[in-house]
Amino acid sequence: MSARFRRIGVVGAGAWGTALANAAARAGRDVALWGRDRGMVEAMARSRRNETHLPGVELAPSVSPAAALHAMEACDAVLLVVPAQASREVATALAPHLKPGTPLVTCAKGIERGTSLFMTQVLGEACPQAVPAILSGPSFAADVAAGLPTAVTLAAPDFALAEALCTALGSPSFRLYHSDDVRGVEIGGAAKNVLAIAAGIVGGRELGASAAAALIARGFAELSRFGRAFGARPETLTGLSGLGDLILTCSTPQSRNYALGLNLGKNNEFPPGGKLAEGALTASVLVAMAAHAGIDMPIARAVEAVLSGREDIEQAIGSLLARPQKAEA
Repeated sequence: MSARFRRIGVVGAGAWGTALANAAARAGRDVALWGRDRGMVEAMARSRRNETHLPGVELAPSVSPAAALHAMEACDAVLLVVPAQASREVATALAPHLKPGTPLVTCAKGIERGTSLFMTQVLGEACPQAVPAILSGPSFAADVAAGLPTAVTLAAPDFALAEALCTALGSPSFRLYHSDDVRGVEIGGAAKNVLAIAAGIVGGRELGASAAAALIARGFAELSRFGRAFGARPETLTGLSGLGDLILTCSTPQSRNYALGLNLGKNNEFPPGGKLAEGALTASVLVAMAAHAGIDMPIARAVEAVLSGREDIEQAIGSLLARPQKAEA
């Protein structure tokens, strides 16, 4: 075992946080798993399960549920697994409990509303003593928790640090590719969530497999234009955290963003129960940033118009289909 990252902290005991805690434990790490809800954390400690967010999955023996953030003080690296729009609040509370130089890996896929900051930028402001990094890619919590084969990307400003973190967290069923293109990984995760809502609408309207394939291809063109404008590398955008995650998220109702679009397409309403779909919160800031930079993102713009109520679905589809013919680029 690498002595450098012997103990891993996971802040956020939802489905994805619990799955990542088990993944780190399978890699041979001791894991502290923090949750905001003390009652839920105490129940997890007793039952060794997270029945609230990931029912049926047993916690690995080396995962220790914790209800206080000071459990992170002994950790060599911390995964921040909370929603994008809650990241600043939780990271600010976490900051006093991190040793200087601790890698802090965001696992959220979004852009902060109000500031238009990417997730590692938010961490840089909230936890200036930490080293921000990001983990993203095509992955569902249930698959990772079950030990099914999954591959994601982990990016940090320092390539050697990214490689060391991948070594510490990886296992035969959870393969991590390392990168120093932090911005590229962030952009792929944020943009694909918005595009997945459009894919869900296509599915809900039963527009066919041809339309779904065209949506993914043209959506990726939008993601790529946005990425290039904000400094992402082409190979990152075509990799796991870009194209790979886009394909997964646009293909199945297991994706919360696709499920939201599916319900909109079928019923012209948001799904009941309201599981968090990050794309619904990212759409407005993504579109605003694109417009400010002069980037054409018609699919993302149509999603934002539907979510904001400025257009109904038929108007949005009509606007897209009425766009002038053009060369593919």
